[in-house]
Amino acid sequence: MVMSQLRDKEETGAGRSSGLTERLARTSALHPWRTIGLWAVLVVLAVLAVGSLLGSGLTSEMKFRAAKPDSLVGQELLQQRLTGPQKVTDFVIVRSATRTIDDAAFKAYVADVAAKIQALGPNVVANVATFYQTNDPTAVSKDKHSTLIPVVMAGKMDDALKHVDKLHEAVVEAQGQGFTVAQTGDASINEMFTKLAEKDLQRGEIFGIPAALIVLLIVFGAVLAAFMPLVLSVISIVLALALTALIGQVYPMNTFVLNILTMMGLAVGIDYTLFVISRYREERGRGLEKVDAIAATGATANRAIFFSGMTVVLAMSGMVIIPLDIMISMGVGVMLVVVTTLLTALILLPALLSLLGDRINALRVPFVGKLALKRANGSGGLWERLAHSIMRRPVVWLTVAVVALLVVAAPVVVMKKGNPTASAALLPSSEYAKQGWDILDRDFSLGKANPLMIVIDGQVTSLDVKQAVGRLQAAMKADGRFGPAQVIANKTGDLTLVTTMPAGDPAGEATQSLVKHLRSDIVPAAVDGTSAKIYVTGNTAGVVDYLGFFDTWMPVALAVVLSLSFVLLLVAFRSIVIPAQAIAMNLLSVGAAYGLMVLVFQKGIGASLLGVTRVDTIEAWVPLFLFSLLFGLSMDYQVFLLSRIKERYDQTGNTREAVGYGLGRTGSIITGAAAIMVCVFGGMATGELVMFQQMGFGLAVAVLIDATVVRSIIVPASMELLGERNWYLPHWLEWLPNVAVEGHAPTTHLPGAAPAPAFRPQPQPAYRRENGRTTVVE
Repeated sequence: MVMSQLRDKEETGAGRSSGLTERLARTSALHPWRTIGLWAVLVVLAVLAVGSLLGSGLTSEMKFRAAKPDSLVGQELLQQRLTGPQKVTDFVIVRSATRTIDDAAFKAYVADVAAKIQALGPNVVANVATFYQTNDPTAVSKDKHSTLIPVVMAGKMDDALKHVDKLHEAVVEAQGQGFTVAQTGDASINEMFTKLAEKDLQRGEIFGIPAALIVLLIVFGAVLAAFMPLVLSVISIVLALALTALIGQVYPMNTFVLNILTMMGLAVGIDYTLFVISRYREERGRGLEKVDAIAATGATANRAIFFSGMTVVLAMSGMVIIPLDIMISMGVGVMLVVVTTLLTALILLPALLSLLGDRINALRVPFVGKLALKRANGSGGLWERLAHSIMRRPVVWLTVAVVALLVVAAPVVVMKKGNPTASAALLPSSEYAKQGWDILDRDFSLGKANPLMIVIDGQVTSLDVKQAVGRLQAAMKADGRFGPAQVIANKTGDLTLVTTMPAGDPAGEATQSLVKHLRSDIVPAAVDGTSAKIYVTGNTAGVVDYLGFFDTWMPVALAVVLSLSFVLLLVAFRSIVIPAQAIAMNLLSVGAAYGLMVLVFQKGIGASLLGVTRVDTIEAWVPLFLFSLLFGLSMDYQVFLLSRIKERYDQTGNTREAVGYGLGRTGSIITGAAAIMVCVFGGMATGELVMFQQMGFGLAVAVLIDATVVRSIIVPASMELLGERNWYLPHWLEWLPNVAVEGHAPTTHLPGAAPAPAFRPQPQPAYRRENGRTTVVE
């Protein structure tokens, strides 16, 4: 419906077309106070919604929305027939350098610690059990100087995360008398991950906002114009948070959506407002009256950012179709903030420009302000000269740029995806949960906190099940990599649980290989010829299924994003060459980002210099997230650049001149927007969690590559070589709607306004192609 409204409608007597974005801009400009009043009401309602509803609509739990993997099926069977609802367990480790568990003082101290924990109440702690109550030998270290106190937290994971700090306070209070007390486990590690994730994502905002202000001051040369994008970004973020809160009442959103939404709201909000204000200043520089300049901006820049935003939304569909709550939440969050940003830029911004008029240029910055004013008056400057310089030797420049990006992308073939954040091993040593993790690994076994559980669905007393359990135990013992197996059955006699503790990191490659071997070799041999069904579950099995899940869905997501992006650009530019070219360029920049991630994080090249952590694998969800987000952002710049090129091409019919003109008018704006994003994402890469280091680094280098190598070199070189073929559309596609993403500035305006700058080919260098070489005609 919106697409059809965007189609130009002929206006009798005017001889021109008027699209939806132009009409919105003009209406807002003519009724500024009414528009601002409406927006003020919306912001107030949004703030109320965020304050009252947002907390209840968020969750830290991660759920699959597709066919359940074996680990999840096994876990649900355990909960239904044996253990009841899943409980979150933390471990308190008591150690003495001089006493052993046999000493009375040790026993009394452990009892006192357990009592203090139990005193937290049933709303915090569901159960506390010490070795002296259970006589569980696995709760005692080999040297007998340490013991484990398993603490079952009350409620689900979200409840445990709220209360785990209280448990830690009790642990800290218990320190002394020659004993050390440590804490680790699911609740404390998850709580630490959540806090560090929020902190890391906030780093991007802390770095990004000052950097954004500096870049905006350089681009606009005026303080008021520089602050405008930041203010409108905040408004868009608040509106998107309110929508998130409302959706969360029906479909709980993952807590990470808040930070992703804020980060992307800042990025695209600044981008779109920057594009619009720059075009408005340019139209005013041409001599258009205020309202007509706003309408002209609405017909051109606003139209371009609408299609840019739709491209980002389509790219995020690659995440939303992944049936995993955290991916859906992040995808929906980005979609919501892009939509609210578009509405703010298309409706509220024209009203503000109408009220401010030329005061948008108030408080000019010395020297910088003069350069910005020169750009606003239509000077292409450096970027236009660069484009023509590249177009003199398009084959050379294109070959060098493409080969360089392919070389940088080459390491992607050895990319190994994993789940390093499933382990506390890479977390900061200053965190108490990491310290407890290390003690658990040293004195006991990480398998104690992460046991491998084999669930056998069948009658316990049947000969088939008994034989299967016997063969399973014998095979694991013969393998030598499994700890002693414990076998228990449920009361109804239809479920058997075999538990063992593998050595090593539960997310490590060795333990993952062990689970794969168990599933592919040991389990099939054990159940061969029986009717029993066996499921391998536990944290390590969950990691294996998690990685397999992304391996399955990654190609599907890529196909959806590429297909939808191609169709949108095909309709937007009425060319099959432009979308194919854009997709190829974006794949190059994304591939280069992947390659650099492998070099830095897997191979460790430059890792210490950049202050990031070298690991064996790339976090499984990061490549998919990067692809979707980068594809959207890259298309954002591509649409904005190509819309100016197409607009000029429609005026002149000369592709070469249009490319130089388009790059000249957008080069500084795109570079400024990219610089802001690089600072935001680069700030995130300085965080402590490896997954956010990888995400921030990947986003930063990809945006940098896209805004420099791709937009500045590959675009002009490839478009020069293709010439008129850039705009080729087969006859059998002529039925496509002509939505004209480039738009056209109004040709009728108030008296005194200057016409659009005419095409003057004389100042532009002419080229001649001979024997495969391009030379300048004197």
